[in-house]
Amino acid sequence: RLNNNDLSTLEATGAFKGLSQLRKINLSNNKISEIEDGAFEGASSVVELHLTANHLESVRGGMFRGMEGLRMLMLRNNRISCIHNSSFTGLTNVRLLSLYDNQLSTILPGAFDSLPHLSTLNLLANPFICDCRLSWFGAWLRSRRIVTGNPRCQGPVFLREIPLQDVAVPDFRCEAGSVLDDSRCAPGLQCPSQCTCMDTVVRCSNKHLQALPRGLPRNVTELYLDGNQFTSIPKELATFKHLQLIDLSNNKISSLSNNSFSNMSQLTTLILSYNSLRCIPLLALAGLHSLRLLSLHGNDISDLQQGIFSDVAFLSHLAIGANPLYCDCRLLWLSDWVKSGYKEPGIARCAGPRGMEGKLLLTTPADKFQCQGPVEASVQAKCNPCVSSPCHNQGVCQVHHTHQYTCGCKSGFTGKLCETPVDACASNPCTNGGSCLSDEQTGGFSCACAYGFHGTFCEVNVDDCEDNGCDNGATCVDGVGNYSCLCPPNYTGPFCEEEGDPCSPGRNLCQHQSTCISGATGSRCVCIPGWVGPDCSIDYNECVDHRCQNGAQCVDHLDGYSCLCPQGFSGEYCEVVPPPPSPCQLAPCQNGAPCDEKQGTAVCQCPPGFEGQSCEKLVSVNFVDRDSYVQLQDVKNWPQSNITLQVSTAEENGILLYNGDDEPFAVELHQGRVRVTFDPGNLPATTIYSSETVNDGDFHTVELVTFDRMVNLSVDGGEPTTLDNQGHSQPVTGEAPLYVGGLPEEVIPASRGLSSQTLNLSSFHGCIRNLYINHELQDFTRSHMKPGVVPGCQPCQKLHCLHGICQPNTAQGPQCHCQPGWTGRHCNQPITGGLGESGIVTMATRVNPCESNKCVRGVCVMVDAQTYRCNCERGYQGTLCNLQEDPGVSCQGLTCLHGRCEKTEDGDRCVCEQGYTGDSCDIASPCRGEPFRDHHRLQHGTVFCQTSKPFSWVECRGQCTAETKLGVGPPSCCAPLRVRRRRLTFECDDGTSLTQDVEKPVECGCKECV
Repeated sequence: RLNNNDLSTLEATGAFKGLSQLRKINLSNNKISEIEDGAFEGASSVVELHLTANHLESVRGGMFRGMEGLRMLMLRNNRISCIHNSSFTGLTNVRLLSLYDNQLSTILPGAFDSLPHLSTLNLLANPFICDCRLSWFGAWLRSRRIVTGNPRCQGPVFLREIPLQDVAVPDFRCEAGSVLDDSRCAPGLQCPSQCTCMDTVVRCSNKHLQALPRGLPRNVTELYLDGNQFTSIPKELATFKHLQLIDLSNNKISSLSNNSFSNMSQLTTLILSYNSLRCIPLLALAGLHSLRLLSLHGNDISDLQQGIFSDVAFLSHLAIGANPLYCDCRLLWLSDWVKSGYKEPGIARCAGPRGMEGKLLLTTPADKFQCQGPVEASVQAKCNPCVSSPCHNQGVCQVHHTHQYTCGCKSGFTGKLCETPVDACASNPCTNGGSCLSDEQTGGFSCACAYGFHGTFCEVNVDDCEDNGCDNGATCVDGVGNYSCLCPPNYTGPFCEEEGDPCSPGRNLCQHQSTCISGATGSRCVCIPGWVGPDCSIDYNECVDHRCQNGAQCVDHLDGYSCLCPQGFSGEYCEVVPPPPSPCQLAPCQNGAPCDEKQGTAVCQCPPGFEGQSCEKLVSVNFVDRDSYVQLQDVKNWPQSNITLQVSTAEENGILLYNGDDEPFAVELHQGRVRVTFDPGNLPATTIYSSETVNDGDFHTVELVTFDRMVNLSVDGGEPTTLDNQGHSQPVTGEAPLYVGGLPEEVIPASRGLSSQTLNLSSFHGCIRNLYINHELQDFTRSHMKPGVVPGCQPCQKLHCLHGICQPNTAQGPQCHCQPGWTGRHCNQPITGGLGESGIVTMATRVNPCESNKCVRGVCVMVDAQTYRCNCERGYQGTLCNLQEDPGVSCQGLTCLHGRCEKTEDGDRCVCEQGYTGDSCDIASPCRGEPFRDHHRLQHGTVFCQTSKPFSWVECRGQCTAETKLGVGPPSCCAPLRVRRRRLTFECDDGTSLTQDVEKPVECGCKECV
C-alpha cells in the first residue's frame, strides 16, 4: 500500500521487477500527476490497480506497460479530460474500469476497443458535451450494456441532464461553421499553452512566467525559460531527467542553493546569464556530471570558491564576463583553471583589489593574484551578509543560504534588524491593579503593587491571617488587605467574641418551615414530612418505594407521590386494566369511512367512490369541471393492454383516455359514441366508432384490447370493432402518461388525425368507475388528479348544468356553478342586461367547497368557489391525504396475487382487488349479479331527462371457471343471461315528459365470450 502520501510522479525505476507475488497496488489519495512510460514494468501479476483521488490529466497506453494481467483499474476522482484509442493499449484482461468524477467531455471512437473483456464501465459525474463527436457513443452504450448508471449530458443546453444513451443520433450535432479541435484529445506530446513545442524542444521565452507552466512534456530535452520573472531555480526542474539544456537568462534569480540542479545528470548546457546572482554555493553544481557549458555572464559575482567545479569534470566553456571579480590570492585557482584549457574566452576582467582593476582573468600572470590586507566588506557580504553586522542593538546575525540572514534580537528590541525598542509595559504584565514602570536603559520593567499584593507581577496576595484576632476557635479567612472570622456554632461578632442563640432570626439555618432546636453543642433542625438533611433542604423522593403498576410513571410530590397511568389504565396505582377494544377500534377504515359493528365484526361503510375492505381504493370519480383530468403515470405494458372502464354521462363529446406525445392514442366521446383514434405517424390517423351510443346517463362498459397497431373496441359486451393501422412507425412507447377524462393545457395532440374537440374545452363531464388496466383495478388516490375531480358518482348524475359546472358537495347538495350571463338551477336562464359591475361568474347558490371535503388526514384549502385541495399531515400523502407514507419496510414472505400487501398490528395481510378473495388474493370471486337501484337518465335532443322513480337492475361482476385458463372449452365470460325490457316515464328539464322502453340485465352467469 502506497496510498495517503504525497507522491507526485511515478518514475520508471523498475521497482516492481522481481515482485512476482504482487496482486494489488493501491496508490489512492496521493498527488500523482505523471506516470512515466514503463513505470509498472514487471507488474504482470497485479490484478488490481487503484489510482483514485490523484491529479492525472491524461491517460496513455505506455503508462500501464507491463500490466498484462490487470483486471481492475480504478481512476476515480482525477482530472482526466479525454480518452483516445490508445489510452488503454495492452490492457486486454481488464474487466472493470472506473472513470467516475473526472473532467471527461468527449471520448474518441475506438477508445475502448483495446479492452475486449470489459464488463463494467463507470462514467458517472463527468461533464460530457454531447455534440457530433459523441454521436457514436450513444449507440455503443446501448449495444454493450456495460455502463453503470446513466451518464448524462452537460451540454449543449437543450440536452443538459439527459442520459447519454437516450439522446437520438440527430441530436448529436455541431453548429454549422464551428471548428472541432480534437488535437487536445489525440495521443501525442503535451505542450503548455504559453509555450511552443517541437519534438522535445520547448520554448517559453518572454512570457512573464514566475513558475513552471503546467503540462510540460516529460521527455523534454531543451527548455528555454529566458526573459521571464523567475527569482529562484524552480524545484520542479529536478523531475525532468532528460533535460540537456536549460536557458534561464534574463530573469531575476538572486541566489542558488546547494543541489539546485540535482538529478540532472544529462544536462550539458546551463545558461544563467543576466540575473542578479551575487554568490555561488560550493555544492550548487553538484550532480551535473555531463555539464559542458556554464554561462554566468552579467551577474554580480565577485568570488568563486575553490572546488565548486569538482562535480563537472567535462566543463569546457565558462562564461563569467561582466562580473566584478575580486582577483586576490583566493581567486588564483580560477585563473589557473581557465588557463589550463582556455575554458574562458578572455572576456572576464577583475574589478579589484587595487592594482588589479580591468585585468583579464585569462592572461594576468599568477604572481599578480596576491592578498594584501583585509577583503573589502562589500565583497565578503555577498556570500556572508553577516560580515557587515546588519543587526542593531547587539542582535545576533544568523546566515541562511548565501544571501539571506535573520537577526536574533535581545530583550527589549524587535524588528528585522532589531532596530525598534520594545515597550515592556505594552502587554500590561502587572496584575491585581499594579502599575507598570518601564526602564528605557535595560528595556525591562517593574511593578508598583496595590495594597495587599506583592511579587514581580503583583501576583501574590499578602496573607493577612498571619496575625489575626479571631476568638473561640473561629477560622480566619484571608481577604485583600484584610481578613474575616468564620464563627463556630453559638458565637457571633466580628471576631466571634460574642456568644449567641443559633436559632435566633438571621442565624437560623433550618429551611422549609422546619423547627430549630438549640443545645449545648449547637442547634439541630426538625424537618416537616417530605424534607430531609441537616438543614431540611433535601426533598425526599417518595418514588423510591412506590406502588405504581402496569408500567405507570411515578411522580414525586412534596408529601407523597402519584401514578401517571398508561393510556387506558386507571385507579390510584393504575391497577384497573382497560376493557378490550371493540372491533371498530381496531378496524383500519380509511378515507373517512365510518365503522359499523355487526355480530362482533367491524364493517367499514365506504363513502361514495371508495371500495375495499378498508375503503382504501378510490374506484369511481366524477369530472365536474370542464378542464379536469386524471393522470396515471405508471401504466404497465401499455400499449399492449386490456383496458376496461365504465362510463356515465349525458354529454356528446369529451376525452375518455389519451396516451402519447408524437404518436397519440385517444379514446373519446364523439356525438354520443365511443371513438378510438390512433396516429402512428403515417397521416391520416385511423379512427373507429362504436355502434352504440353511451350518453344516456346510464353506466356503459367500454373495453379496449390493444396490441401493437391493432385495437379492438367493445361496448357493453357487444360485437367488437377492430382498428388495424399499417403504419411504418413504432407504436407508442408507454413512457408518456395516460390521461383520463381530459388533458392539461400544455399537452397538445400532435396528430392532425385527432379532432379539434379533444382539446381542453371538451374534457369529459360525467362519471368514470372501475377502470381496469390489464385486469388490475386502478386506484385513483395514487394518481395525479386536477381539482374538479371528486370521489363518487352520485351527486351530479341527477343534476345537469346546461351552461355551467356541477358542484357536488355543498350543504344543500349538488349545485350548478353558472357561466357568465346564465342563472337558474340548471344554468339555463339567460341574465338580461349582461354581467354585474364586477364581471364575475354568477352562481345559482354561492357555497364553500370545503364544507363537505373528502380530506382524510389533512386540511382542506379552497382553490376557488368550486374546487379545493388537501394539505396533508406529516406521514400521509395522496390527493385525499389517505395514503400513509411508505416507512421503507415492505412485507416479507407474503405474495398477494391480485391485491396489495398491508402491514397491521396483527401482522401482514393481503387487501384484494374487486373480484378476488383468499389469504393471497388468489381465489376468483364467482360470477354474480350485483343489485343496483337508481334513476335512469338520457338526453332527448337538447333536453336532459331522468326517470320519475328509481328502478332496480343488476350488474354482472366476478370471474368464471378456470377451464379457459387451462385451455379446456371455449372462453367463458361473466355476462347477462337474461334482460328485461321496461317502459319507463321520463321527466325532462323543460317540464315535458316522455315514455321509452329500456333494457336492463336481471340475471348474470357464465357464457361464451363475444
